Amino acid sequence: MTGTPAPFTADDYKARMDRATATAADAGLAGLLVAPGPDLAWLTGYRPTADTERLTVLVLAAGQEPVLVVPTLEAGDAERAVGASALSLRDWTDGKDPYAATAPLLDVDGRFGISDSSWAMHLLGFQKELPNTSYVSLTEALPMLRAVKDAAELECIAAAGAAADSTYEEIKKVPFAGRRETDVAADLADLLRRFGHSQVDFTVVGSGPNGANPHHEAGERVIANGDMVVLDFGGLLSGYGSDTSRTVHVGEPDAEEQRVHDIVREAQEAGCRAVRPGAACQDVDRAARAVITDAGYGEHFIHRTGHGIGVTTHEPPYMIEGEELPLVPGMCFSVEPGIYLPGRFGVRIEDIVTVTEDGVRRLNSTPRELAIVN
Repeated sequence: MTGTPAPFTADDYKARMDRATATAADAGLAGLLVAPGPDLAWLTGYRPTADTERLTVLVLAAGQEPVLVVPTLEAGDAERAVGASALSLRDWTDGKDPYAATAPLLDVDGRFGISDSSWAMHLLGFQKELPNTSYVSLTEALPMLRAVKDAAELECIAAAGAAADSTYEEIKKVPFAGRRETDVAADLADLLRRFGHSQVDFTVVGSGPNGANPHHEAGERVIANGDMVVLDFGGLLSGYGSDTSRTVHVGEPDAEEQRVHDIVREAQEAGCRAVRPGAACQDVDRAARAVITDAGYGEHFIHRTGHGIGVTTHEPPYMIEGEELPLVPGMCFSVEPGIYLPGRFGVRIEDIVTVTEDGVRRLNSTPRELAIVN
């Protein structure tokens, strides 16, 4: 398994804030308002222990240093963030108007990018305080802000992927038949943590007909001999995500089950082969979807082929028809086609990949053949 990546430094966070500020200016924005969530964590290393109604916002604007506005009672935690030395703190106390405290940092006629995760009450507060300002979501204004990973980020995602791979290799050794889906899901969560994850985001265990629901919540169904079982699991390790899917079978599969799995495996291979610099995101979806459609199961592939991954397990870019954003080296995303037969079973195979200078690198390496479990 890949070793623990080196932690990010204040210089790393300063470089990210500088790049975000410049990118915002190039996009014609007066600045960025970054709320608690993945954007704030990526830019500063600060993750508030609780996202409350009290305003916390990072203000980035050309010509001024970054400023993190925080409630006074949380200022101590903010000061301890790794990136805090690359910005200045401005705190406000209960009973004061946080929007009035922030307003001097903002262009009164400016258009700002604002975090998708911002509370509506905060956006409305800024609009009331500065009625001539306007706002656009960060995903819409700067879709590439976190999409392209640097070498250190790629190391983190590779380490998370290696931990997920180790989890899969171990889960195949546990009993499936006669146990509830929730039992196997608990095993997955325990293994992810054993192999270094600090956070488990999801442990999908879809057995038999439950596997036909792509995001099935593990339930009380008892797994039986003859079941196809979709496993989809991931979380965060060193602040970066893992997400992988494999489909196993309890005992020997019948001919149709094996055929459907083979089709999905071929589709996943086709999707990965389509990854290269300059290709559009939709080309990955088209390549995978064509295999499944040509095999007669097109109506049973009911979701996009992939999603980005980074400091969250689901983020832009998305591999879906209509997304013409070109792939560039450093992008990381899933390739995860599936076939779902209602009332019967489902199959999904998923790897995280990254775009390289000349093609693609998979960040999951476990076998994609249909594994037999007990």
